[in-house]
Amino acid sequence: MKLIYSFLLFLFVAFLCVQPSRGENPTHYTIIVSLDGFRWDYPEKYTTPHLDDMARKGVRAVMRPSYPSSTFPNHYTLITGLVPDHHGIINNSFWDIENNRAYSMGDSLTRNDPAYYKGEPIWATAQRQGVPTGSIYWVGSDIPIRDTYPTYYKVWADESRLTFAQRVDTALAWLQKPEPERPRLITLYMDEPDGVGHRSGPGGKETAAVVQQLDSLIGHLVQGIDALPFSDQVNLIVTSDHGMTDVSSSRFITIDEHLNPAWYDRVIGSNPSFIFAKPQFRDSVYQALSQVEHIQVYRKHEIPASFHYGTNPHISDLIVVADCGWQFGTRPSSTLGAHGYDIYCPDMQVIFFAYGPDFKTNYQGAPFDNTAIYLLLSVLSGVEPAPGDGDINQILPFLQTKD
Repeated sequence: MKLIYSFLLFLFVAFLCVQPSRGENPTHYTIIVSLDGFRWDYPEKYTTPHLDDMARKGVRAVMRPSYPSSTFPNHYTLITGLVPDHHGIINNSFWDIENNRAYSMGDSLTRNDPAYYKGEPIWATAQRQGVPTGSIYWVGSDIPIRDTYPTYYKVWADESRLTFAQRVDTALAWLQKPEPERPRLITLYMDEPDGVGHRSGPGGKETAAVVQQLDSLIGHLVQGIDALPFSDQVNLIVTSDHGMTDVSSSRFITIDEHLNPAWYDRVIGSNPSFIFAKPQFRDSVYQALSQVEHIQVYRKHEIPASFHYGTNPHISDLIVVADCGWQFGTRPSSTLGAHGYDIYCPDMQVIFFAYGPDFKTNYQGAPFDNTAIYLLLSVLSGVEPAPGDGDINQILPFLQTKD
């Protein structure tokens, strides 16, 4: 018990040591930008001078997503510090066993239901402690989670949706509000290069072009920050939710070749696939799929601990995890890129760039888990975080310490 207390005391003292100043000297401003599907090595593969400049001015690292490495689960992890198994958005789509319906990020009825979203988003944490926030299309920001919205936000379903440049300009306009109204934390979402990575693959010419366009957009954001009279008080973070890997119809495993349709009621999702087997056929499904190369089938209680997955009630009794670059289902995808795989597949890992008054300069950080981002944003915003799954020690080395 004494050792545990000493460890907790150390973490608390460490947290205080990196807290930005408060009171008469308020915390700095922070903008976090997510470029959906921006793989960790795109800056090496393609020309990204503005991200390269961020690395020289600040911190660069590789970040691991949470499992499964997909958009909705990981964007919600980034702003709650909880793995998907704990915050409830266990995949982009899944079967809601209790209500006998499918949740899907594309279905407005379920997507906008706050009952699915557990944990406390960073904007709720901040505003509960008197810190104003803004969000542009970040997952959950237009949903009344804990009966709270960001101070300023945009609704994804509204027409017409803001262009990428308009999103940057909106964030900069918020920072030009009078000081009492100005958001201290802004979360900004861009839904590329995910789409182009799916269509043309991570190595496609179209992907290269979009990556370079996004890098130019970051340059526009940096230029706008530099024009602010308090530019030296602004932290900028650029990161992502998941990576992308090449897929092909030649690396596809058809469910009907291995399972009798009478053995299961439904199969939901991909990477992973949730198999709702009839109770009397669970062993039959498990044994049949255990013999198939390039996939792993797990009973819910036997999912590897490294996945941090398997306790959520909406996860089926059997799940199938394909090897990175392989697909499992009823028909192969027509796209050339995919994600959702094991987070330790390098292609699933993502960028992290950050610079500003609270970050070290020209610092190469160690790889870390994206559950730490919520803690990082709490530190930068000067607020006490809610309980979560992140490890503050993973991000402390990135930060300047107080004198």
